Amino acid sequence: MATVLPGREFEVFCEDSDFVLSRLNHQGDRPPTRRERPAATGVDVATVIHALRTISAEILIDKLVETLMVTAVQQAGVERGLLIVRRAEETRVEAEATTQRGAIVVRRLDTLPGPSSLPATIVKYVLRTQEPVMLDDASAPNPFAADAYLAERRIRSLLCLPLVKEGTLIGALYFEDPLASHIFTPSRIGLLTLLASQAAISLENAHLYAQIQSENILLREQLHKPVARTHDLAADEELRRTIDAIPHAITILGPDGSTLGANAFVLGYTGLSLEEVTDEDSRGRRFHPDDVARLEEERRQAVLRGEPFETEERARRKDGQYRWFLIRYNPVRDDHGNIIRWYATGTDIDDRKRAEDRVQSENLALREEVDRSSMFEEIVGASPPLRTVLSQVSKVAPTDSTVLITGATGTGKELIARAIHKRSPRSARAFVAVNCAAIPSSLIASELFGHEKGAFTGALQRRQGRFELADGGTIFLDEVGELLAETQIMLLRVLQEREFERVGGTGPIRVNVRVIAATNRNLLAAVADGTFRADLFYRLNVFPLDVPALRERRPDIPLLVEYFTHRYATRVGKRIRCVSRETSQLLQSYDWPGNIRELQNVIERAVIVCDSDTLSIDARWLSGRSPGTAPLASLSTGTLATHEKDAIEAALKANKGRVAGPFGAAGRLGVPASTLESKIKALNIDKRRFKSG
Repeated sequence: MATVLPGREFEVFCEDSDFVLSRLNHQGDRPPTRRERPAATGVDVATVIHALRTISAEILIDKLVETLMVTAVQQAGVERGLLIVRRAEETRVEAEATTQRGAIVVRRLDTLPGPSSLPATIVKYVLRTQEPVMLDDASAPNPFAADAYLAERRIRSLLCLPLVKEGTLIGALYFEDPLASHIFTPSRIGLLTLLASQAAISLENAHLYAQIQSENILLREQLHKPVARTHDLAADEELRRTIDAIPHAITILGPDGSTLGANAFVLGYTGLSLEEVTDEDSRGRRFHPDDVARLEEERRQAVLRGEPFETEERARRKDGQYRWFLIRYNPVRDDHGNIIRWYATGTDIDDRKRAEDRVQSENLALREEVDRSSMFEEIVGASPPLRTVLSQVSKVAPTDSTVLITGATGTGKELIARAIHKRSPRSARAFVAVNCAAIPSSLIASELFGHEKGAFTGALQRRQGRFELADGGTIFLDEVGELLAETQIMLLRVLQEREFERVGGTGPIRVNVRVIAATNRNLLAAVADGTFRADLFYRLNVFPLDVPALRERRPDIPLLVEYFTHRYATRVGKRIRCVSRETSQLLQSYDWPGNIRELQNVIERAVIVCDSDTLSIDARWLSGRSPGTAPLASLSTGTLATHEKDAIEAALKANKGRVAGPFGAAGRLGVPASTLESKIKALNIDKRRFKSG
C-alpha cells in the first residue's frame, strides 16, 4: 500500500498536474506495529460480512450504490465518502455519503471530479497506479500537501482505495475526516479493502445487468412478432439473428418449460448442437449433477405460478469446466395474458462466487485476527489468570446456562458478560445491562419487570421492563448482591419458571432470557448474614466466573497502558510514542485498588495533560490504599467473616470516618460505597466515632 505517514521523506515528480510516486525513504518513524495500532474500536466484522453478502446479491445499480456507500462510510468511521467510477475513459463521482447528525445520507452525483470536490492529485494517482493511498495525518508533511483541497478542507485522515476487477480499473472508494487522525487502523483497512474488492465485482455485474435488460426489451419485442405468425421459432431468421447477436446466454422455452432453442452464445459455450440443447436429457449434460434436481423443481414450481424467477447454477463449458451462472426466467404473454414463451438469460457470475468464497475465507481469518489483536473484544491482556477466565468464557458462551461473574470493582465484569453474549447463539438479539445498585429500591421491580398503567402514582402508561426488552437475548444484572429481599423473590421466579408479572399486572408473562449476573460482594457471606437468599444464590451460581484483580495480572499492565494511551491520544488528536521509564515502574509497583477502571482514569488524565510525545504521570494521582492491603471484596468467606469488621473500622479510622469519595474508606477497601454502608449497618459500626480521629 502506498501509505503516507508523518516523518517520512518523499520525492514526487509532477507531470501536467499529474504525478508519479517514485521513491519512499524510511528515515523517520517506523510503521506502527499491531500493538501501537490495535484493532479499530467500532469495526464490526459481522456487519461487514453481512454487507458483503448484501452487496454481492444486489444487481440494481441504485440500490447497490446506496447499500455500498452507507456500509463503507459506517465501517470507515469518517464524515464523508465518495464513489468514483470510470466508464469508457470518463471518470465521474457517482455518489457521495456524508454523516449528518448520526445518520448517513447518500446523494447520487454525476459530475467530473475537480479541486473543489476532492483531492484531484490523490485520486489521479490511485486511478493511474491502481495503488491505495492513506494519509494518517494530512497536516503532517506528505507528497500530496500541495493539493489545495487538503488545505482548504483541513483534512486530517484520508484513504483512497482502487476498485479493480480482474486487472480492470472500475473506479475508487474515497474516505476523509476533517477532525480525527489515525482513523485507518490495519483491521479497518483490511475490512474496507474487502468491501472495495466486492464493490468492483458488483458494480460490473450491475452495469452488465442494465445492458442485458435493455437487450431483453428488444428481445421481447422480437418474440411477439413471430409468435403472431407462426410457432416455429427456428424458421424466423430475423429473431434468430437478434438472439444470436446478444453476447449472453439466451434460451427459449415453451409454456411448459421445455427447451425450444438457444442462441449462438449457448451453443458456443456448451459445444452442443441445437438438437442436443433441445433434447429432453440436455440439462443433465449442460449443468452440474448437484444442481439438476434443484433446478428442475424450481423451474416446475415457477412455471406453475407463471411468475418471473431466478436461480444460480453451474453450467458445463465445452472443456469440461463448470462456471456459476445467474439465470433469470421471464414469461412472454399474448394479448390475452396467456404465456406463450419463456426466455432465460444467463449471466456469468463465477468470478463473483469465487470472490464471495474468498471474502468469506478472508473474513474468517480477519475475524480471528481482530479477536487476537483486540484481545477478546476489548478485554486486553495475555496473563495466565486472564487466559483462564477467557477459556471458561469460550466454553460457557454457546450454552444457555446462567453465569455469575464475581470480582472486585473495576475489573471489567461487564466486558466479560458482553463477550459471553457475543459468542452465544443469542448474539443477534438484545443485550440489556441493568445496574441493580443504581436504581432506587422503590423502582427496581418496575425497572426489571415493568408496570401497568395506574399501578402506582406516576404510572401514566404501561411500561415494559428490562426482562421483556431482553426477550430472546441476554440480561446482565450488575451488582446483583444489592437487590432487596422482595425483588430477590421475583427474580427467583423468573429463573425457575421463566415468567413474571408486571407491577400491578394480573397475569404472567413468559420470556426466553439468558441471565448473567455480577457482583463484587461475597454472596456466601451475604447468605450467611441473611441479606441474600440462599436459593437465589444457587440459581445464579450455575457457572461461576471470578475475574482477577489487576494486581493479580501485572504482566497485562503495559498492554493496558498502551491500549488506553492509543485510545485517548487518538480521541484528542495527540501522538504519544512511548511511556517514561519512571511512569512504567510506578504503574507496575502500584496496587490498583480501583483495578482497570482506576488505571483507565489515570491514563486518560495523563494524556490530557501530556504536552510531548512521552507519557508520564504524577505519583500524587495514585492516592489509593498502600500496597499489600487486600480489598474487602477479594477476601475469602472465612477470612471475611473473621476480619471484615476490623478491616472496615481500620479503613474508617484511616479516612476519618469518610465512606464515599476518592479519599473514602470504600475506595481504600475496593468496594462500592453502597456496599460498605450496608456492611457498616449490618455490623453495627458507629462511623461517627472515627470522624474526630
